[in-house]
Amino acid sequence: MDMSRKKSGVLYVVATPIGNLDDISLRALEVLKAVSLIAAEDTRHSRKLLAHYGIAGRMFALHEHNEQKVTDKLLKTLLGGDDVALVSDAGTPLVSDPGFYLVRAARQAGIRVAPLPGPSACIAALSVAGLPTDRFVFEGFLPVRAAARSQRLRELATEMRTLVFYESSHRICECLTDMAECMGSDRQATVARELTKTFETIRDGTLAELVDWVQADSNQQKGEFVVVLQGAPARDSDIDEATEQALTVLIAELPLKQAASLAAKITGLPKNRLYEAGLVIKGK
Repeated sequence: MDMSRKKSGVLYVVATPIGNLDDISLRALEVLKAVSLIAAEDTRHSRKLLAHYGIAGRMFALHEHNEQKVTDKLLKTLLGGDDVALVSDAGTPLVSDPGFYLVRAARQAGIRVAPLPGPSACIAALSVAGLPTDRFVFEGFLPVRAAARSQRLRELATEMRTLVFYESSHRICECLTDMAECMGSDRQATVARELTKTFETIRDGTLAELVDWVQADSNQQKGEFVVVLQGAPARDSDIDEATEQALTVLIAELPLKQAASLAAKITGLPKNRLYEAGLVIKGK
């Protein structure tokens, strides 16, 4: 029998509320009270949650800047027989939050890693977006730099599954504008802001409509955002080679929307169909 494994503690990955403190599970509260150590993304933030429920657990900071460095210390704690809870500032750890290195290292060391499911902004937004949820892609945060962000959006422009993004208040206007430019202003989307919090707002429409709405109301530019974006429609495959070549040349010289409009005038084909074909060409 492997005695070291028998004596090792358990690493609990604990989901915490994304806004409303009442969303925490009873099991999460029990575990947070019982563990020897709580590894938190921001101990100051998590201490408020613990204080709300009268929990005085010992805390240890684990964030993106120190995770690889402190993982060995936490493994020693676990291998010594003590249980550890991993929490992020909000929602489910590892989903656009720290924790990957610790979880991987714990599993490789034979330590039991137990999930305590609960709140997730991604799933919460999907559940109310009114867009297909049978197949979706979670992209997290897009690149900060405009050029890299547009490049990533162009790569995703032909993705037919529903897309989910996180975005900050600093870039929500730029993000939606870039989506409209790279994916088409008529693409349907839902913006979920401050989910479960006092000023929760959920708004759907075309990307063009959402850009205008957010830009017109400074209150809608505050907080934390989830953007749920309709996937690309099924692509037509009957555009002939000559049309594709002409569209390729136009795209090299003009913005996609303008290129598709001009190609429609030349060929007589529907502009929307040519726009979708152009997305495929740009994605190659």
